[in-house]
Amino acid sequence: MTPRLEPVDVAAFAQTQLALLAAELEAEIAETSTLIGSHSPAGLQRAGVAVTNLVVNAQRTGFGGKTVLELGPDAATSTSTSASASGSADLPEHGIRTGDIVLVAEQPAGSAKKREVRELEKKGARGVVTRVTMAYIGVALDEEREDVAALTGRVWIVKLADDVTYRRMNITMEKLQKMTEAQQSVFIRVLFGQSTPSPIPQDLSQDPELAQIEWVDPTLNDSQKDAIRFALASKEIALIHGPPGTGKTHTLIELILQMLKRGLRILVCGPSNISVDNIVERLAPHKVPILRLGHPARLLPSVLSHSLDVLTQTSEAGAIVKDVRAEMDAKQASIRKARNGRERRVIYGDLKELRKEYRERERRCVRNLVAQSKVVLATLHGAGGFQLRNEEFDVVIIDEASQALEAQCWVPLLAAKKAVCAGDHLQLPPTIKSLNSKSSKPKPPPREGGEEEGGGKKAATSSATLETTLFDRLLALHGPSIKRMLTTQYRMHEKIMRFPSDELYESKLVAAEAVKARLLKDLPNYEVEANDDTTEPLVFIDTQGGDFPEKSEEEDTTAAASSNKKPKRGLHGESKSNEMEAALVRQHVRKLVQSGVRPEDIAVVTPYNAQVAILAPLKETFPGIELGSVDGFQGREKEAVIVSLVRSNAEGEVGFLGEKRRLNVAMTRPKRSLTVIGDSETVKRGSNFLTRWMEFLEDNADLRYPDVSSLTQDTA
Repeated sequence: MTPRLEPVDVAAFAQTQLALLAAELEAEIAETSTLIGSHSPAGLQRAGVAVTNLVVNAQRTGFGGKTVLELGPDAATSTSTSASASGSADLPEHGIRTGDIVLVAEQPAGSAKKREVRELEKKGARGVVTRVTMAYIGVALDEEREDVAALTGRVWIVKLADDVTYRRMNITMEKLQKMTEAQQSVFIRVLFGQSTPSPIPQDLSQDPELAQIEWVDPTLNDSQKDAIRFALASKEIALIHGPPGTGKTHTLIELILQMLKRGLRILVCGPSNISVDNIVERLAPHKVPILRLGHPARLLPSVLSHSLDVLTQTSEAGAIVKDVRAEMDAKQASIRKARNGRERRVIYGDLKELRKEYRERERRCVRNLVAQSKVVLATLHGAGGFQLRNEEFDVVIIDEASQALEAQCWVPLLAAKKAVCAGDHLQLPPTIKSLNSKSSKPKPPPREGGEEEGGGKKAATSSATLETTLFDRLLALHGPSIKRMLTTQYRMHEKIMRFPSDELYESKLVAAEAVKARLLKDLPNYEVEANDDTTEPLVFIDTQGGDFPEKSEEEDTTAAASSNKKPKRGLHGESKSNEMEAALVRQHVRKLVQSGVRPEDIAVVTPYNAQVAILAPLKETFPGIELGSVDGFQGREKEAVIVSLVRSNAEGEVGFLGEKRRLNVAMTRPKRSLTVIGDSETVKRGSNFLTRWMEFLEDNADLRYPDVSSLTQDTA
């Protein structure tokens, strides 16, 4: 197939990316500032971006010599009746996650004026969340403001824009921009379409070497074996397309093991810690020497023994490093005992010197460990840390490549001779905030020494967006010849799988025997009653008729305006909700639980955050149930999934519900039961894809029309 995209000039591409990244960071910072400036700490906590009423329980020295604070709930304000394992109160529910960049600051009083709040923030310190438990949150502080560790009062933390990742992406793009043609490897030229990938025979099962592979896991299906052979045979680039439930990670594990047999050095990356940890966890039983970069507090407990931090401490050189660390911990502990500022300054001076010594010894130890490692695993931006400086790899494997910014992928790619990218470009790309920002899209400045039009060099397209991933661009550049698709899926009942397979995956998906007919009534670990809700894999509750109208969160500002109060933009922006549809969700959940389905096997997903907020009480009524946005549920699965579509209006407007990749995620999360709740009249008018989906549900699902009166009784 002829490539659909023209070759791209490397420097022009990098320049466009730099402009787009600058706009994205600006949008992220602006969103954070607006949020913090417009809402109280309590309001921000409700929105999941802050945690209030904390105190410093402990402080210690973490990896890299950083000061780590353990922040727990203030016993004086805690209303929690539950207790953690240590006997202290649990933290309230919040949205802070490991890896988040946060501000730790003295908590403003409820009546504090904006100016006072800003002053308190200036005295605070930025840090990275290293651990989140029910009882405390660990934060590694930026060293320039470590004196905040002396905070003795009540503090709060609020999530900030992550500029560390942007800094690493920018450094990488600047390297690409300055690269001369002579410095561009064949690998880089292929990735920008200036060279054609080395040809590979269509049927590799006949290849003399690849036909004789001794599989570590002989149960792999034919499409998985074909993808592995293809990735081994490729000289520059291979894409492994893994639709939902097709065993993409399973395939990557076998690929890594086969590459190790061939003596290759491999760097494995993903956009998030969890995507990398899943691979570490599955590689670990094979007893291969692996090294996981990243803070140990962010890792799954089962993979800690492979972390750089643990290996550093247990190696011979690590013993010396440990002594310095102990001395630093003693100094940290003495800070609180200091009688005045002068004594504290002396301690900080000692700490600074110790940190310098610690870093140097730790780096030497780290360099030796990394140099000896055949498989190194890190997040994409984590691959840009000092540990991998000047390291080279035979191949870089990027998992979830279709969920990562392309600039992020280039952080590890500059150290590679070949790449294997795994993902599904038909699910959601990374979330781009600058696309929805009111500022106009950035125009990249003219490049110095750039050629005039027609001068033979291709500039990066002005319509470029960060939503275009490396996976997307390579597929458009070289066509399907660089891709292999996994076709057997091990997650969904055949009826749930049918529509996404026919519409998006060229009808190529096949349900494995073990899953093709499984239902809720057949759940293996406990008994479930057989009834209409547990014997039907696909249910459509159609709310057509206008009795279930949507509501925009901004409509709530009308009342505020009429009472002379200044209306505030909702925490969920212009998000939509649908009260009556939420009542239907609650009714259906109750029926499933009454039939014997455990709440922890049920998930409720919806495209709109305002609908998530309305449904929040479900978590109190049915502890264990999962509730969230479609975007946040990507990569997950549950036995039963209920999808609330929300949109119902006379104009037939569907907004971003019309994004087929978002709907693909929603409809491919369940194993045994998918229930869709929505207004077919409204949804049908959104797009041809939505029309076909509604028609498919009308023809193939167990079609139900809600009785409003019974619903009122049920929720009374």
